[in-house]
Amino acid sequence: MAASGSLWLLAVALLPWSCAAVALGHLDAPAPLPLVIWHGMGVFGLPRCPGESSHICDFIRKTLNAGAYSKAVQERLVQAEYWHDPIKEDVYRNHSIFLADINQERGVNESYKKNLMALKKFVMVKFLNDSIVDPVDSEWFGFYRSGQAKETIPLQETTLYTQDRLGLKEMDKAGQLVFLATEGDHLQLSEEWFNANIIPFIE
Repeated sequence: MAASGSLWLLAVALLPWSCAAVALGHLDAPAPLPLVIWHGMGVFGLPRCPGESSHICDFIRKTLNAGAYSKAVQERLVQAEYWHDPIKEDVYRNHSIFLADINQERGVNESYKKNLMALKKFVMVKFLNDSIVDPVDSEWFGFYRSGQAKETIPLQETTLYTQDRLGLKEMDKAGQLVFLATEGDHLQLSEEWFNANIIPFIE
């Protein structure tokens, strides 16, 4: 269980749409943001599914894919808005109502890029034993290499970065990107870790 001092972080992590929307200009922010914690490139797996090579996991993925991109599911199930199929990238780009848009995968919205780059720091936290986000590298904006669901690549090798569609490459060079990691499962961290690693960015 996360400590009470971590509630601010948990609120941000549990409401990634709001954070992204504020950063990219969908909502008005009350003040310039120093910090965003965001599930970056999406998810393509079932929570606590037993292993990347499991045939059961692959079957469940295929089953979820059958409905994940339908209009009704996209509009009613927030988890579906983060479903990113690396095997059928064209289906994902054409039918994802949120993630494909906000990650600039259908085109470049310059206002998204400008607003994200205005952040003082963009802090990403990876929970090393996360059993909810699959692949866990998505928490650092990495994802599966396109066309398969076994090998992951880091942010720096993604098209989002190499083409600098969101400004992350320029932010990285300017020292605005911060990659943090902590042991533990999804959103499980200590008050000590929170105070030592997060508080300095928001003071």
